[in-house]
Amino acid sequence: MRLQKYIAHSGVTSRRKAEEMILQSRVKVNGFIVKKLGTKVDPEKDLIEVDNKRIELASKKLYIMLNKPEGYVTTLKDEHNKKVVLDLIDNIKERIFPIGRLDKDTTGLLIMTNDGDLTYKLTHPSHEVWKKYLALVDGIPNHKEIQKLKKGVKIDGRLTSKAKVKMIKIYNDSSVLEISIHEGRNRQVRKMCKCIGHPIRKLKRISIGELKLNDLEIGEWRHLTEKEIKYLKTL
Repeated sequence: MRLQKYIAHSGVTSRRKAEEMILQSRVKVNGFIVKKLGTKVDPEKDLIEVDNKRIELASKKLYIMLNKPEGYVTTLKDEHNKKVVLDLIDNIKERIFPIGRLDKDTTGLLIMTNDGDLTYKLTHPSHEVWKKYLALVDGIPNHKEIQKLKKGVKIDGRLTSKAKVKMIKIYNDSSVLEISIHEGRNRQVRKMCKCIGHPIRKLKRISIGELKLNDLEIGEWRHLTEKEIKYLKTL
């Protein structure tokens, strides 16, 4: 088995992040640092360590949906003592990690798993998985500004892909937009709205593909159903 695949299957992180760990000299095989991607290991015989801690293949695959509250980061541990999403998951012995990220101030749907292969597939740029958000923004975007969001705006030096956007509610000095994107760029929805002059006050992800939060309360989590897991694996 390739080393990065072994790390992903152990529930430490996704395969892409595992590759980064290898290149950063954080992985040892039988006591020696390995920096070559694609190195083959024997799960039965070899001792694999990440950050000097032994890892083993996960015996059971877990798939969890979390309604993330504000104030939590989606890293596994935070050097600045911020609250992490793993703090919200109790009675789970297996190591799990988020598929993708939500920034600290964004709430909503987050999938967590120890299935490294699935994480790799769902986060790869070639897979166009639509993610839907509700955004409370300053002011009331006009038709022209909404069309700009739909067609793509330039953030971080390049255009975003086409988005699906519609007005949901209008208040005196703010409004709620429903925005669907299939990219995963850093703080993308926030940057898109700021680009058209309507910064986001609150942001919530409500669906990933056909997976929806529905009535899952903020801070609550549940195991995915067999039907939901099967759907994820077909994406």
